[in-house]
Amino acid sequence: MSDTRKSVIEALLLASEKPLPLDQIRFVLDDADASDVRNLIDELKVEYEQASRGIRVVEIAGGFQMTTASEFAPFLRKLFKNRHTERLSKPALETLAIIAYKQPLTRNEIELLRNVNIDGVMKSLLDKNLVRIAGRKKAPGRPCVYGTTRQFLEHFGLKSLEDLPKIEDFSAMAQKKELGDIELEEENNAEGANESQSTAK
Repeated sequence: MSDTRKSVIEALLLASEKPLPLDQIRFVLDDADASDVRNLIDELKVEYEQASRGIRVVEIAGGFQMTTASEFAPFLRKLFKNRHTERLSKPALETLAIIAYKQPLTRNEIELLRNVNIDGVMKSLLDKNLVRIAGRKKAPGRPCVYGTTRQFLEHFGLKSLEDLPKIEDFSAMAQKKELGDIELEEENNAEGANESQSTAK
């Protein structure tokens, strides 16, 4: 039975384009015990790593996802070299870093730290669902305060905000993301999901 459930979890992770929360996996498995499901996921992780497979199971943004192993990113870049990707500008990355490490904060507080107008940058980050309105500050005018989203965690491959690198390392992390290491993994996941769904039909 355990092996069957592990195979079901593997299929779920392959078919899903987004990280799957533990509760959602448990629901599909008829409300299986949380610790049992987590143990099965851990077994999958170990099996992929020990066999040096091209696939890994990782915990991202409050859920679990199947991704390609990072060491194969150069080969994926060759495969998707003609794929257009919309990259974040340097001002957008700087603004995003400030929000990530100091959230929640107002637009004026962000502008004071950056010393520039951020209207266009904030619109871009909001449109990309990387930041969100997290509430209002108890101050005159009740200005909105901003924070990061679950999409932000997924975009940078983070389990939670506690996994943020040191602030001086954020630029290096973002640069790696712009090179496509994580983005290509997500693209590969989507391709695998589409193939799996087509096969199921």
